[in-house]
Amino acid sequence: MSDPMVIRELATGDSIEHLTELLHRAFAPLGRRGMNYSAVDQSSSETARRISTGLCAVATIDGTIVGTVMVEGGPDLTSDSAYYRLSGVASAHQLGVEPSHQRRGIGSALMRWAESWAVRSGYAEIAVDTAEPATELISFYTRMGYRHIEYAQWYGKRYRSVILSKPLKNEP
Repeated sequence: MSDPMVIRELATGDSIEHLTELLHRAFAPLGRRGMNYSAVDQSSSETARRISTGLCAVATIDGTIVGTVMVEGGPDLTSDSAYYRLSGVASAHQLGVEPSHQRRGIGSALMRWAESWAVRSGYAEIAVDTAEPATELISFYTRMGYRHIEYAQWYGKRYRSVILSKPLKNEP
């Protein structure tokens, strides 16, 4: 019998190389469709750099990392997105799940973890972005209560991104 899934912060002993390879596998189908997400082929040093700007969580089953998400507090004053530059808006990035574990609720659990982190950190909303042609991901976020905010054209990307956001219920 396998252990239940556990979501925890990335630990010092966790392998950035393994995490990068997981992201490559998770994003490979999107890459094959022509969407050049950073996670398709980013180096381990780029994964580490991106993680260093926020907080990374991983989902584990039987001690093996099977998913990840990274959260950042806002505002991101360097962003090309006007929405990411607003105060009160956190963001989630690099959501990836091992292909063999997809469609089992791991991505949803990781996003709920990200939302909970944002609430605990005092943010009113959490935003994500994804490629406009990735309609299955837009549908995933929409089912989780995210709404379309704006479009963004990130430098070097062959696709236009959709910025989605979800208001958070902050407990008094």
